[in-house]
Amino acid sequence: MSLIPADNHLAVFAAIMVIASAAFLLERNRLCAQLTGAVIAILLAIAASNLHIIPHDAPAYGFIFSYIVPALIPLFLFQADLRRLLREASRTTAAFMLATLGTITGVAVAAVLLDLGALAAAADTIPARREAAIVGLFASTYIGGSVNYAALGEVTGLNSDASFFAAATAADNLFSAVYLSVLALLPGLHWLSRHFVPHTATPITTQASTELMDQSATTDPSERPGAVTATSLCLALAAAVALVAITDALVTWLNLGGWRYVVLTLLTLGLATGLPQLRQYLAGGFELGVALSFSFFAAIAAGANITAMVSVAPLLIALVLILLTVHLAVLLSLGALCRLTLPELITASNAAVLGATTAPAMAATKGWHDQVTPGVLVGVLGYALGTVIGTTLFQFW
Repeated sequence: MSLIPADNHLAVFAAIMVIASAAFLLERNRLCAQLTGAVIAILLAIAASNLHIIPHDAPAYGFIFSYIVPALIPLFLFQADLRRLLREASRTTAAFMLATLGTITGVAVAAVLLDLGALAAAADTIPARREAAIVGLFASTYIGGSVNYAALGEVTGLNSDASFFAAATAADNLFSAVYLSVLALLPGLHWLSRHFVPHTATPITTQASTELMDQSATTDPSERPGAVTATSLCLALAAAVALVAITDALVTWLNLGGWRYVVLTLLTLGLATGLPQLRQYLAGGFELGVALSFSFFAAIAAGANITAMVSVAPLLIALVLILLTVHLAVLLSLGALCRLTLPELITASNAAVLGATTAPAMAATKGWHDQVTPGVLVGVLGYALGTVIGTTLFQFW
C-alpha cells in the first residue's frame, strides 16, 4: 500500500507532474545539472515509489502511456521541414547520416558481443525477440531521443517491464551526459583535429536569421510570428492529438499494427514539410513535448523495483559503452574520408545522442555559429528517423 492510493487517479497524476516539475527546477542546480533533468525525474520517481509514497502501478500511468506518449512525436516534429534541412544544413545532415550509421553499427556490435536476450526477462517474449526489442530501443534513442525511446518502448513491449525500462533509461541518460563531455574535449586534441579539413564558418544568411529580424521588429511579443501564446499551445496540442487519432484510424484500416509510430512520423513530416508556415501557428509545441516527456520518465520509473534494476545494470552499462564507442569510431573515420569538418561531425553526433537541445548549445559555446541552426535541424531529423529505424530493426532483426 502506498501513501497515495492507486485508485486516486488525480492525486497520482498530480504526484507525477510534481516530480516532473521538480526535475526541471533541480536541473538548474549546478550539482544536479550533471545528471540532466530526465535522470533526476527517474530517480525521484523511483525513490517515491520504493518509499511507498506513490504506487508502483496505477491507471494514471496508463493514461500517460496511452495518450501523452503518442502525442509527443507530432509535438517534436512540427518543426521538421525537410526542405529547410537540405537548404541550410546539407553538410551537417551528411554528418548526421554517418552518426546514424555509427549508432546502427554500434548497437549491432553490442548485440553480437553481449547476451541481450537475458535482459528484460519479465517481457513476455522469447530471448531472440527481446534482443531485437533492445536493439530497436537503443538504436531509436541514439538516433533521435526520448520521444523515440518512449515510442519503441510501446512498440516492443519493453515498457511492460518497468524495472528494466527505468534502468535502461537511467543508463542512457547518464552515459549520454558523459559522452557530451567527451565530445567537448575532441576539438582540443591536436593529433585528432589534424586528420580533418579545417572548419571555415559560413555566413549566417539563413531563413532562421531573417525570421529572427522580422520578429524583433514587432513590439508586441504576442503578435510576433512564431511567438508562444495560449493559442499556439492549444493549436499544437490539438494538432498533435488529431494526428494521433488519424494515424490510429489508418493503422486499423490498413492493418499495420506494429508500424503505428512510423505512420505517425511520416504523416507529421509530410504536414511539416508541405506547410512550413504551420510551425509559426504551433509555436511552443516542441517545449510542450519536452515538458510532457518528463512526465513519461516519472511514470515509467515509478514502476521500477530497485533490486531488479541493479541486476540488469552491468549488462546495460556494457551495452551503452560498446554502442557509443563504435558510434564515435565510425563517425570520425568515415567523416575524415568524406572530408567533413570536426565541428560538423561533433554537432551531428551531439544531435543524435543527446537531441536537438544540446547540439546548438555546444555549437554556440564553441564559437561554431554556423552550426547552431543546423544543430537544431538535424536534431529534429533524428526525432523523425529514430522511430522509423528503431521499428524497422525490431521488426526484421
